[in-house]
Amino acid sequence: MSFGASIPDFNDLSDPARNPANAIELDQLPESRATRQLLKATPGPGADEQYEQLAAIFRPVFAQIAAGAAQRDRDRILPFEQVGLLNRERFGALRLPVERGGYGARMSDVFRLLIELAEADSHLAQLWRAQMAFVENVLKFEDEALQAKWMERIAAGHIVGNAYTERGGNQLGTLNTTASTKDERWYVTGEKFYCTGTIFADWTTVAVTHPEIPGRQIAVVSTQHSGVRILDDWDGFGQQLTGTGTTQFDSVPVDSFIPQHENDPESAIFQLVLLAVQAGIARAALNDMRNSVQARTRSFSTGTGVPVRNEPQVLQVVGEVSAEVFAVESVVMGSVLEVEAALQDANLNAAERYAVCELAADRAQSIVQPLVISATSKLFDPLGASATRASCNMDRHWRNARTIATHNPAIYKSRIVGDYEINAVPPARLNSIGDIPGTTGNY
Repeated sequence: MSFGASIPDFNDLSDPARNPANAIELDQLPESRATRQLLKATPGPGADEQYEQLAAIFRPVFAQIAAGAAQRDRDRILPFEQVGLLNRERFGALRLPVERGGYGARMSDVFRLLIELAEADSHLAQLWRAQMAFVENVLKFEDEALQAKWMERIAAGHIVGNAYTERGGNQLGTLNTTASTKDERWYVTGEKFYCTGTIFADWTTVAVTHPEIPGRQIAVVSTQHSGVRILDDWDGFGQQLTGTGTTQFDSVPVDSFIPQHENDPESAIFQLVLLAVQAGIARAALNDMRNSVQARTRSFSTGTGVPVRNEPQVLQVVGEVSAEVFAVESVVMGSVLEVEAALQDANLNAAERYAVCELAADRAQSIVQPLVISATSKLFDPLGASATRASCNMDRHWRNARTIATHNPAIYKSRIVGDYEINAVPPARLNSIGDIPGTTGNY
C-alpha cells in the first residue's frame, strides 16, 4: 500500500554517478514512501472489491498515522489523537451490520485492515485488540436487549478496553479482582495489569471472581467512573504506546456482565490480532529496508563497487525479507479465514469450533513469530551501523515484534499443537494467568 504523496526520486538520490552531491542520511528519509511493488496488499483470497471499498475509507487515516509513527515511538507520545482519527471513521464498528450502524465487514476484512494499520503504526493496531474481540462477542449475544445496547454504543464510537490479567498474587485459574453486590447493584474492586487499550477506551471488560457463579466472569465498567484509575506504567522495551499498564478499580459499578461459554473462541481472536500486528510490523520493516537501500550512496570497500541497490548480497537479503513478509501475511490471513469459516460452520459443535479456532491461531503463532523477528533483525544487514542510530529509530520494528512475541508464549502453543496431532488432545481453555500453587511472584 502507499502512504504519502510527493517524494523524491530515490534512483537519482542513490546513484553517485547521477547525483553525487545529494546523499541523504537515513534519519532524513521521508516516513511516507510510495511502494513500487505490484503485489496485493495482503496475499490470499478475499481481498476483493468489498475490501478495497473499506480500505479506501481508512487508508487516508492510516497515512496520517504513519506520518508521525517513528517520532511517537521515539518520544513516547501516546496516540490519543490518532485513536480519535480512527474513531471518527468508526473503525471499531467495522463488523457491525450496516443496518445497525456498522460497515458489515467480514472478519477477514477487519484483519486485513489491522495489518495495514500495523504497517502504519503497530501500537495503534494492538490497542484495538479488546475492541475487536468484544465486538465478535456482541455479534453472538443471545440476549437481544444486551446486544442492542452494545451495538448502539459501538456504532456511536464507544471503545472497549481490556482488564483481564493480574500482575501476580493470584493462583493459576483464580482472580483477586472481585464482583460484589450492594443495594442490588454489582461493583468491581481490584487491580489489573497488561490493560491494553484501556487508557483510550470508554469502557473496559474486567475479569472477576463472582460470588454466585463459578469460574471467571467478565464485567464491563465505565472507565470514566471516579473509582477507576488508569496508569501508563508499562515499561517494556517495545509496544510502549498501547496503554498496556495498570488499571485499579475501587467499587466501580458494573454496567453489564458478558455471557460466558466454556468453548468461547475469544482467545483465538485475541491471538490473531497480535499476529496481524506482527504482519504489519514485518511489512513496515521491509518498507524501511527498501527505502533505505534505494537512498543509500555510501558503501563498503568489501563490496563489489556498484551502487548499494545493485549489490547482489544486498538484493539477496531484501529478497529474503520480502519472502518472509509474504509468508507471514499468508499464514496470518490463512488462519483468519480458517477461524472465520469455523465460526460460520453449523456442522461443528461448540467444542469442535473452539478446537479449530485455537489450533488455527496456535499453528500460525508458532511459525509467524520467528519469521517476523528474523525479518526485523535483517533490516540492518544491508545498511550498516548508521541504521542503528537512535534518530532513525529503525530498531522499533524489532523491539515491537519481540515484545509481541512474548505474549502467550509460542513454545506452549507448539506443544499444544503437537499433543493434538499425536494424541488427539484438544486445546484446553485457560481462564486466567496466575502463580503455580505454593509459589509467589509478580510477573
